Amino acid sequence: MHTNEDHIKLVNGLVETTIDSADGYETAAKDADGARYKELFQRRAQERRSIASELQDEVRRLGGEAKDDGTLLAAAHRVFVNLKDAMTKGDEAVINEVEAGEDHIKAKYEKALQDGDVQPQTRAVIEKAWASVKEGHDQMRDIKHTLKH
Repeated sequence: MHTNEDHIKLVNGLVETTIDSADGYETAAKDADGARYKELFQRRAQERRSIASELQDEVRRLGGEAKDDGTLLAAAHRVFVNLKDAMTKGDEAVINEVEAGEDHIKAKYEKALQDGDVQPQTRAVIEKAWASVKEGHDQMRDIKHTLKH
């Protein structure tokens, strides 16, 4: 049986990952060549910030202190990717990085949803966020496949 602290830790982990995702989309918007992708990435970044805010509200409802930034690992990864791709940027390279980030966030949410001991109200917040995450993941996957053909 999970304690309230377990629920707070679970949701805060999703907050961090979702903020990482929003930051990644903002970076992708700066790096994208095409206006179409810049707009798409900016819209997704805003959507992820909104999801993170809802998750933070749930942490506070549970009596915890909500995380308000992403993980150090993600920040380090972005710096590395920015350096690595500085010479080879282009929409395809950006889409590939975004899609890899989407795989990561999708896995984190799937793991959280497999936890059968989450309070119903907390599960509802996670499931709502998951619907948006899955849509973003599938859209980036489809764009990636379209660019390869």
